[in-house]
Amino acid sequence: MNDKPLILYIEDNLDNLKLVLKVLQVSGFRVHGAMDGQSGIAFARTHHPDLILVDIHLPDIDGFAITAQLRQEPETADVPIIALTANVTQADRDQSFAVGCNGFIEKPIDVDRLPQQLQAFLIPSR
Repeated sequence: MNDKPLILYIEDNLDNLKLVLKVLQVSGFRVHGAMDGQSGIAFARTHHPDLILVDIHLPDIDGFAITAQLRQEPETADVPIIALTANVTQADRDQSFAVGCNGFIEKPIDVDRLPQQLQAFLIPSR
């Protein structure tokens, strides 16, 4: 069993995806990127990540709907989900928490702080 936490990042912007993957891999995380909501949900169901990062605006299903769906499924109901988005309105923040996000991180990310920000959400016993 691998003791490095597995993080799923659902993000349709390739540049954002590559940046976060690189930052987190260098910090010792295993990271999987999904470019759309449906493939992200499928990965979460089968691979049981330790944490999920989700962009709010995606082409097929938005991050709010992804979060709500993952919260209803036994395999992912307790996985920490963090909205990682450029949408910084209070309404977006409120809706993120209302559908089940555990946290909200604004883009552009702080590459020096991101690993520690995520570490705070990881469940030690997983």
